[in-house]
Amino acid sequence: MDIGKKLKELRIAKDLTQEELADRAELSKGFISQLERDLTSPSIATLVDLLQVLGTTINDFFSEETEEQIVFHDEDYFEKIDTGLKNKTEWIIPNAQKNMMEPIRLTLEPGGSTCLDVPHEGEEFGYVLKGSIKIHIGKKIYSARKGEAFYFTPHSEHYIEGNKTTGAAVIWVSTPPSF
Repeated sequence: MDIGKKLKELRIAKDLTQEELADRAELSKGFISQLERDLTSPSIATLVDLLQVLGTTINDFFSEETEEQIVFHDEDYFEKIDTGLKNKTEWIIPNAQKNMMEPIRLTLEPGGSTCLDVPHEGEEFGYVLKGSIKIHIGKKIYSARKGEAFYFTPHSEHYIEGNKTTGAAVIWVSTPPSF
Protein backbone atom coordinates (compact mmCIF):
# COMPACT_ATOMS: atom_id res chain seq x y z
CA MET A 1 0.00 0.00 0.00
CA ASP A 2 1.24 3.48 -0.85
CA ILE A 3 0.64 5.20 2.49
CA GLY A 4 1.86 8.53 1.18
CA LYS A 5 -0.36 8.45 -1.89
CA LYS A 6 -3.39 7.54 0.20
CA LEU A 7 -2.63 10.29 2.76
CA LYS A 8 -2.36 12.80 -0.08
CA GLU A 9 -5.70 11.66 -1.54
CA LEU A 10 -7.36 12.07 1.86
CA ARG A 11 -5.77 15.52 2.35
CA ILE A 12 -6.97 16.69 -1.07
CA ALA A 13 -10.45 15.24 -0.45
CA LYS A 14 -10.60 17.34 2.74
CA ASP A 15 -9.46 20.38 0.74
CA LEU A 16 -6.39 20.92 2.92
CA THR A 17 -2.96 22.15 1.90
CA GLN A 18 0.13 20.37 3.15
CA GLU A 19 0.74 23.34 5.42
CA GLU A 20 -2.79 23.23 6.88
CA LEU A 21 -2.52 19.49 7.54
CA ALA A 22 0.91 19.97 9.13
CA ASP A 23 -0.39 22.74 11.40
CA ARG A 24 -3.40 20.72 12.54
CA ALA A 25 -1.27 17.62 13.22
CA GLU A 26 1.55 19.69 14.80
CA LEU A 27 4.04 18.52 12.17
CA SER A 28 6.18 20.31 9.61
CA LYS A 29 5.10 20.93 6.02
CA GLY A 30 8.35 19.28 4.88
CA PHE A 31 7.50 16.10 6.82
CA ILE A 32 4.03 15.95 5.20
CA SER A 33 5.66 16.42 1.79
CA GLN A 34 8.09 13.57 2.46
CA LEU A 35 5.26 11.32 3.70
CA GLU A 36 3.18 11.95 0.60
CA ARG A 37 6.13 11.08 -1.64
CA ASP A 38 6.85 7.93 0.42
CA LEU A 39 10.33 9.24 1.29
CA THR A 40 9.70 8.61 4.99
CA SER A 41 7.27 6.61 7.10
CA PRO A 42 5.28 7.93 10.06
CA SER A 43 5.27 6.30 13.46
CA ILE A 44 1.98 4.68 14.39
CA ALA A 45 1.20 7.53 16.79
CA THR A 46 1.87 10.13 14.08
CA LEU A 47 -0.22 8.19 11.54
CA VAL A 48 -3.10 7.97 14.03
CA ASP A 49 -2.87 11.75 14.62
CA LEU A 50 -2.85 12.46 10.87
CA LEU A 51 -5.82 10.19 10.25
CA GLN A 52 -7.76 11.83 13.07
CA VAL A 53 -7.16 15.23 11.46
CA LEU A 54 -8.26 13.75 8.13
CA GLY A 55 -11.47 12.36 9.68
CA THR A 56 -10.80 8.65 9.42
CA THR A 57 -9.53 5.75 11.50
CA ILE A 58 -6.56 3.47 11.08
CA ASN A 59 -8.93 0.55 10.36
CA ASP A 60 -10.69 2.43 7.56
CA PHE A 61 -7.38 3.70 6.20
CA PHE A 62 -5.95 0.20 5.79
CA SER A 63 -9.11 -1.57 4.67
CA GLU A 64 -8.89 -2.51 1.04
CA GLU A 65 -12.33 -2.15 -0.47
CA THR A 66 -12.76 -4.01 -3.70
CA GLU A 67 -15.29 -2.75 -6.15
CA GLU A 68 -18.16 -5.12 -6.74
CA GLN A 69 -18.30 -6.48 -10.28
CA ILE A 70 -21.57 -5.51 -11.94
CA VAL A 71 -21.10 -6.54 -15.59
CA PHE A 72 -19.89 -10.02 -16.56
CA HIS A 73 -18.41 -11.14 -19.88
CA ASP A 74 -17.82 -14.45 -21.67
CA GLU A 75 -14.35 -14.75 -20.14
CA ASP A 76 -15.91 -14.60 -16.63
CA TYR A 77 -18.17 -17.58 -17.28
CA PHE A 78 -17.49 -21.10 -16.10
CA GLU A 79 -18.90 -23.90 -18.21
CA LYS A 80 -19.57 -27.60 -17.87
CA ILE A 81 -20.38 -29.83 -20.83
CA ASP A 82 -22.30 -33.05 -20.23
CA THR A 83 -21.93 -35.14 -23.38
CA GLY A 84 -24.17 -37.90 -22.00
CA LEU A 85 -27.14 -35.57 -21.47
CA LYS A 86 -26.16 -33.38 -24.48
CA ASN A 87 -26.09 -30.09 -22.59
CA LYS A 88 -23.80 -27.23 -21.70
CA THR A 89 -24.24 -25.30 -18.47
CA GLU A 90 -22.63 -21.86 -18.19
CA TRP A 91 -22.46 -20.12 -14.83
CA ILE A 92 -22.81 -16.57 -16.11
CA ILE A 93 -22.29 -14.94 -12.71
CA PRO A 94 -19.10 -16.32 -11.12
CA ASN A 95 -19.40 -17.48 -7.51
CA ALA A 96 -23.18 -16.94 -7.58
CA GLN A 97 -23.62 -19.77 -5.08
CA LYS A 98 -22.91 -17.16 -2.38
CA ASN A 99 -25.79 -15.00 -3.67
CA MET A 100 -29.54 -15.32 -3.18
CA MET A 101 -30.04 -16.57 -6.74
CA GLU A 102 -27.91 -18.37 -9.29
CA PRO A 103 -28.45 -17.70 -12.99
CA ILE A 104 -27.10 -20.04 -15.65
CA ARG A 105 -27.27 -20.21 -19.41
CA LEU A 106 -28.31 -23.72 -20.43
CA THR A 107 -27.75 -24.92 -24.00
CA LEU A 108 -29.43 -28.17 -24.96
CA GLU A 109 -28.41 -30.03 -28.09
CA PRO A 110 -31.25 -31.69 -30.03
CA GLY A 111 -32.70 -34.29 -27.65
CA GLY A 112 -30.58 -33.00 -24.77
CA SER A 113 -31.79 -32.61 -21.20
CA THR A 114 -30.73 -31.67 -17.70
CA CYS A 115 -30.28 -34.29 -15.04
CA LEU A 116 -33.20 -35.08 -12.78
CA ASP A 117 -33.25 -32.69 -9.82
CA VAL A 118 -34.83 -33.62 -6.52
CA PRO A 119 -37.33 -31.46 -4.63
CA HIS A 120 -35.73 -28.55 -2.78
CA GLU A 121 -36.50 -25.22 -1.13
CA GLY A 122 -36.66 -22.14 -3.31
CA GLU A 123 -37.89 -21.13 -6.73
CA GLU A 124 -36.97 -21.77 -10.37
CA PHE A 125 -37.35 -19.26 -13.18
CA GLY A 126 -36.35 -19.53 -16.82
CA TYR A 127 -36.56 -17.73 -20.13
CA VAL A 128 -36.24 -19.57 -23.45
CA LEU A 129 -33.74 -17.80 -25.71
CA LYS A 130 -34.07 -20.16 -28.69
CA GLY A 131 -35.79 -23.38 -29.62
CA SER A 132 -38.34 -25.03 -27.38
CA ILE A 133 -38.29 -27.09 -24.21
CA LYS A 134 -40.40 -29.41 -22.12
CA ILE A 135 -40.35 -28.80 -18.37
CA HIS A 136 -40.95 -32.01 -16.43
CA ILE A 137 -42.27 -31.37 -12.89
CA GLY A 138 -43.36 -34.52 -11.10
CA LYS A 139 -45.73 -36.33 -13.47
CA LYS A 140 -46.65 -33.17 -15.43
CA ILE A 141 -45.00 -31.81 -18.57
CA TYR A 142 -45.14 -28.17 -19.67
CA SER A 143 -43.94 -26.72 -22.98
CA ALA A 144 -42.21 -23.38 -23.56
CA ARG A 145 -40.68 -21.93 -26.71
CA LYS A 146 -38.49 -18.97 -27.67
CA GLY A 147 -39.64 -15.78 -25.95
CA GLU A 148 -41.58 -17.59 -23.21
CA ALA A 149 -40.75 -17.86 -19.53
CA PHE A 150 -41.41 -20.44 -16.84
CA TYR A 151 -41.58 -20.29 -13.06
CA PHE A 152 -42.21 -22.95 -10.41
CA THR A 153 -41.44 -23.97 -6.86
CA PRO A 154 -39.43 -27.21 -7.01
CA HIS A 155 -41.54 -29.37 -4.65
CA SER A 156 -41.25 -32.36 -7.02
CA GLU A 157 -38.52 -33.99 -9.07
CA HIS A 158 -37.91 -31.90 -12.17
CA TYR A 159 -35.81 -31.53 -15.31
CA ILE A 160 -35.79 -29.78 -18.67
CA GLU A 161 -35.72 -31.48 -22.04
CA GLY A 162 -34.80 -29.75 -25.31
CA ASN A 163 -36.57 -30.09 -28.63
CA LYS A 164 -35.59 -33.37 -30.33
CA THR A 165 -34.64 -31.68 -33.63
CA THR A 166 -33.53 -28.12 -32.81
CA GLY A 167 -32.40 -28.13 -29.18
CA ALA A 168 -32.76 -25.00 -27.08
CA ALA A 169 -31.04 -22.27 -25.09
CA VAL A 170 -32.42 -21.06 -21.76
CA ILE A 171 -31.53 -18.56 -19.07
CA TRP A 172 -32.37 -20.42 -15.86
CA VAL A 173 -32.33 -18.88 -12.38
CA SER A 174 -32.52 -20.90 -9.18
CA THR A 175 -32.97 -19.60 -5.67
CA PRO A 176 -31.32 -20.53 -3.45
CA PRO A 177 -28.34 -21.51 -5.63
CA SER A 178 -28.38 -25.19 -6.46
CA PHE A 179 -26.81 -25.66 -9.92
